[in-house]
Amino acid sequence: MSKARINISLDPDLIEFIKLFADENRTTVADIFTQYILSLKRRSLGDPTEMILSNPAFRQAMEDTQKRLRDGSTDWSTMDEVFGD
Repeated sequence: MSKARINISLDPDLIEFIKLFADENRTTVADIFTQYILSLKRRSLGDPTEMILSNPAFRQAMEDTQKRLRDGSTDWSTMDEVFGD
């Protein structure tokens, strides 16, 4: 799908935060905005990814992962450790 450009203005502190957040989470600022907007779209259409989360094993895995991310108990790996040289 082709992409179009949109310009937005944010406070400098938010810009620095989103850049740091993207870097720490190995993603891009554009991907963060895209996922957020897609989430809003799904909610407005009455489809908040219920199909995926209706699978009990998937839901439990998501909840466990979110808990570990929030409480800091996640063991992080470098890209080289995961994918090798």
